[in-house]
Amino acid sequence: MKALYDLPAPAKLNLFLHITGRRADGYHLLQSVFMMIDWCDTLHVELRSDGGLSREDLTTQLPAEDLILRAARALQQFASPGQGAHIGVAKDVPAEAGMGGGSSDAATCLLALNRLWKLHLPLARLEEIGLALGADVPFFLRGRNAWVEGIGDQITAIDVPAARFAVAKPAEGLETRLIFDASDLNRATPAAIISGFAADSAASGSNSGKSGIAFGHNDLQPVAQRLCPAVSDAIDWLGAQGLSARMTGSGSAVFAAMPHDVELADAPEGWRVRKCSNLAVHPLFGWAAD
Repeated sequence: MKALYDLPAPAKLNLFLHITGRRADGYHLLQSVFMMIDWCDTLHVELRSDGGLSREDLTTQLPAEDLILRAARALQQFASPGQGAHIGVAKDVPAEAGMGGGSSDAATCLLALNRLWKLHLPLARLEEIGLALGADVPFFLRGRNAWVEGIGDQITAIDVPAARFAVAKPAEGLETRLIFDASDLNRATPAAIISGFAADSAASGSNSGKSGIAFGHNDLQPVAQRLCPAVSDAIDWLGAQGLSARMTGSGSAVFAAMPHDVELADAPEGWRVRKCSNLAVHPLFGWAAD
């Protein structure tokens, strides 16, 4: 095998995001449900016999040292495969959106190189490498929708009812750091339990197709709306079309469940708007053994 083409790296939505505390080292404690959707980047990975690592941006220009190359380099340094790779990236998931695009790209890169370089590393070892790159990377490596706690390192797979969503990303993005540094960020939401989410998800999914979106809230959203008014504009825009929206992750993208099809027309210039379905599992689920 000399190459792997058309490898998907799906985005995620945070159905809710609670901040429940802050550790002495400054890391925030959170609870969230991460859910994958069918809005994907695409990677193409080819072997290089000279041991070099290179990246080709096929759509959007990425930073010189992005998570994909960092992931490839970390795996190469860990496993010493004696080979390199050339990675083509067709970027489609918007950046600074709270949709995990960069972390998902890194996870797909690790899964692909583990196979292409015939390393046969177990999932747990890939997760160790991924966690050093970003808190969201292990979630994408595991490939199941999940209840996520701690600093993002406690991951419990859950099932989420199949549903459709409208996702709107305004032109403006948001730096995650600015939100977590804000003095007015609520860091004291009481801890929730999985069974509470599961019961709400089952009820809302079967009754209205909202797939758990009514559960909880996003503690980052009020700060994000203050820092980036376009977040409020996007929520209002979906609201004007009869949809109840909230922000995903640290924004600036927002989403709303679509119990029925809605015509999403006349979005402001520069916005990215898409109808998405959630995924039961990552398209590369099972590529690394447990």
